[in-house]
Amino acid sequence: MKKALLVVDYTVDFVAEDGALTCGAPGQEIEEAVCFITEQFIENGDFVVMPVDLHEENDPYHPETKLFPPHNIKGTDGRKLYGRLQDVYDRHHENIVWMDKTRYSAFAGTRLELMLRERSIEEVHIIGVCTDICVLHTAIDAYNEGFQIVIHEQAVASFDDAGHRYAMRHFETILGAQIR
Repeated sequence: MKKALLVVDYTVDFVAEDGALTCGAPGQEIEEAVCFITEQFIENGDFVVMPVDLHEENDPYHPETKLFPPHNIKGTDGRKLYGRLQDVYDRHHENIVWMDKTRYSAFAGTRLELMLRERSIEEVHIIGVCTDICVLHTAIDAYNEGFQIVIHEQAVASFDDAGHRYAMRHFETILGAQIR
């Protein structure tokens, strides 16, 4: 079965201590797992996509403007990949698809489904942040599009522990995801 890895929103704004919308320590603690899994998929020749949140400064029409402080603003350091993952990307960028996204789900308003179908991908592995927001919404859309889902528990995190636990349970019991 052909598989793909989605590394969701592992950026400075979502992970660094001073990130604009950081999940802080929980996000930082998964750095090694995120990098290891990403490198493993690259070495295996699997399809790797980095869906990264993109916002315009002072966008009054984006629904997140009312919910969260400004984050992952186009052209800012906050959109850079966090920590060692930036090094992984720099070394292997020719084997990774960087994909801007403007909604929680990596499927909403992007070419992700088309790219997966073109490559006959059947199984989608998801890592990154935040477990209960962008990872969850991406997994729901993957489920609705008929993909098998694998969530790497040691490589997802959130700023909300209760939300993280809810999402992990939801992946397994409602979406039928494999938890590794």
